[in-house]
Amino acid sequence: MTSETASHFRLRLRRDSNAVIAWFREMWTRRWFRILGYLAGAGLLAMALIWVAFARNLPSVDQLRDYQPPLPTMVRDAEGKPVHSYARERRVQLEYAEYPQLLVRAYLAAEDRTFFEHGGIDYPGIVTAIITNLTNSGRPVGASTITQQVAKNLLLTNEVSYTRKIREAILAKRIEAALTKEQILELYLNEIPLGRRSFGVQAAARAYFDKDVDQLALHEMAFLAILPKAPETYGRARNAGKAMARRNFVLSEMYRNGWITAAQRDAAQAQPLGLTNSGNTAIAQVGGYYMEEVRRQLIDQFGETPEDGPLSVYGGGLWVRTAYDGKMQQATTNALRRGLIRYDAGKGWSGPIATIEADDQWQSRLASSFIGIDYDQWRIAAVLSKSASAARIGFANGDTGSLPASAAQLGYRKSGGPAFSALRPGDLIAVRATAPGVYQLRNIPEVSGGMVVESPHSGRIYAMQGGFDVRLSPFNRATQAERQPGSTIKPFVYAAALDNGMTPATMIVDGPFCVYQGARFGNKCFRNFGGSAGSGEHTMRWGLEQSRNLMTVRTASQIGMEPIVETIQTMGIGKHEPYLSTALGAGSTTVEKITNAYAMLANHGRELKPRLIDYAQDRRGKVIFPKNWRPCQGCNMKDWDGKPMPRFAKTGKQLMDPLTAYQVVHMLEGVVQRGTAVRLRDLGVPLFGKTGTTSGPKDVWFVGGSPDVIAGVYIGFDQPRNMGGYAQGGSLAAPIFKEFFQGALMDAPPVPFTAPKGIRMVRIDRQSGRRVYGSWPGTDPKAAIIWEAFKPESEPRRTIREDEIKPIKTQKRSNGPAQKGSSGRTDTDFLDDRGGII
Repeated sequence: MTSETASHFRLRLRRDSNAVIAWFREMWTRRWFRILGYLAGAGLLAMALIWVAFARNLPSVDQLRDYQPPLPTMVRDAEGKPVHSYARERRVQLEYAEYPQLLVRAYLAAEDRTFFEHGGIDYPGIVTAIITNLTNSGRPVGASTITQQVAKNLLLTNEVSYTRKIREAILAKRIEAALTKEQILELYLNEIPLGRRSFGVQAAARAYFDKDVDQLALHEMAFLAILPKAPETYGRARNAGKAMARRNFVLSEMYRNGWITAAQRDAAQAQPLGLTNSGNTAIAQVGGYYMEEVRRQLIDQFGETPEDGPLSVYGGGLWVRTAYDGKMQQATTNALRRGLIRYDAGKGWSGPIATIEADDQWQSRLASSFIGIDYDQWRIAAVLSKSASAARIGFANGDTGSLPASAAQLGYRKSGGPAFSALRPGDLIAVRATAPGVYQLRNIPEVSGGMVVESPHSGRIYAMQGGFDVRLSPFNRATQAERQPGSTIKPFVYAAALDNGMTPATMIVDGPFCVYQGARFGNKCFRNFGGSAGSGEHTMRWGLEQSRNLMTVRTASQIGMEPIVETIQTMGIGKHEPYLSTALGAGSTTVEKITNAYAMLANHGRELKPRLIDYAQDRRGKVIFPKNWRPCQGCNMKDWDGKPMPRFAKTGKQLMDPLTAYQVVHMLEGVVQRGTAVRLRDLGVPLFGKTGTTSGPKDVWFVGGSPDVIAGVYIGFDQPRNMGGYAQGGSLAAPIFKEFFQGALMDAPPVPFTAPKGIRMVRIDRQSGRRVYGSWPGTDPKAAIIWEAFKPESEPRRTIREDEIKPIKTQKRSNGPAQKGSSGRTDTDFLDDRGGII
């Protein structure tokens, strides 16, 4: 077309739009113009078909602007330190600025050298890949940019096809238009799968080197950069040569691009891979049964997986603050385990923990069983084969060893013969090393139990142990096992009696007591533990201290069972039937429930709700549980502002008369000083508590503690059966509490129990319950004169002089002689020596 023609056309176009049509008709008569028109139409049609076929159903790029990757739930202890995580994948999300630039350049060198120059698609790379694939019969070679990898990882699938590559390219162009280069790199570095269940570079740095990204050396950065190509290949020890070669290539590329010096390259290439097998030690992964119970509660509240909601445990990125106390948990775990082992000692081998197929897949079978143990360097092993002199055993990490027959001579409980003769290939057993590669058989106690440690001020649970090891049995006996509480229920029987006009000094007959149950069942006659028929009349205090069944059931009969079962239910122990046997612990409850009830006694009868979780936050820090959570304004101020100090108001209903609750606690102090828990007296600090032994005996208990910490423990078989006539709460359960206290609380200053307003402290003769003048209680727990707690106008009116007090005979107990010690209380603890109101 000449310039005159074009000028003429423009003139005509300005004059009349019909000129365009006329010009087009004129040009269409020319062949070359028709060919160009056909080609342009075909191109537009091809583009439309591609759009319809590949781009129509692509996901929206807008998802990436507010993308929330699945993140693990992190658990913190009472001091705010991360101690556990719930994750099926390792994930840590960082901002782009938190990644070292040298690390970013290592990934650019390995994956996309021209990332900051292209618009999402590397066209020269595509041409090279096409030529390579035409001459290569193997897996197709790709030319994916980092932007395309983001599109594939976050919005597409891993399908190997040209169709996916086209969709990927279209989506990459959209991503480049919607996000900055830095935002794209941040998504990439946080989400790229890098093996060892790690997603993102920070998680991989922890998985392979046990370091954070800002601690990595250059050769470690280069190694992480090679992983996107084949993480399961380069991350394995047997492929170390391939990994070294690829890592060194990345270092050379970094030098070629001017990002490192020759000296840096050579020094990094000379380094070994340096991979670790320790995983992520930044999180201790502690807690056992405690953290498993936290997990259950979180799943009930938020769901388990992302399919259950955006705040799920496995993916929601929650931050959970708990009451977990590491020192108390360790003391609880050690005390309960040793108590179980003490009871089980000498009874022989209880048999294999479980069985698997002892074939060539034994290692994966053992690892996938998730059975483990962390006690005293014990390990779980599978019996692989056995000869007359030794058994070959294997461990989940692939190691093997020998178990000599001489090291497995425990008597097998089922047959009476040596345990070695009962071993079979596939048996999972507990062993302990005695020399390199040589092991000795250990026995997991058949008996089990549970223990809970709680604050009587807030209900926060500091520690929990639900068995020997959660990896041996996930059943939590602290919260899930319904057991008969035995005599640990008696304080609540006497609490009901105190609310119905009786006092700690009320005289009750310790003598035969029978109830007619109708023509079918006849008389039901109760007895004390050990078969005693009674010893006469004693005070309520003495009956509780000595755990006399006859006095308890007589008291229950006198006041009626209705107020007793109402008290038991109100205190959260359970809903029990109004039978006299309930007063002796014939109902059922859990360790957590009855420990909480004792904590409420120490809390002057005010309601407590046992809790492990203080609060939970979403990934942005917003508190989402509990719903009524409020921060304490001003609690963390650096300087005093002249205003009143922030104080938390008392919460919870008043479930029991505070005077009644204190009277019960005061009597339970006598259980430690003179009664069935006297072995705790030499701890030398104010303690209260109650032992319990159920019929059989099938369970043994102790529940009690100090003004600041309450603990409850029981031991018994999962399928209740007789533990032996010697089994008692005072001889088996109380020592577990004692060991816990010595391990966790002996450094704490002793604190006396405080009486609520209105209590009268009166000197009485603890044998007759009569008021005493002319003498003072001493520090000897055996003293005849003691301080007793009374409600106003309920103290004894009849009095005796000091010279009328009869010496008290010390009753023999099966748990040994009384030990020396001090109650920790002096006459200065009270305001009025004549019974004044505190």
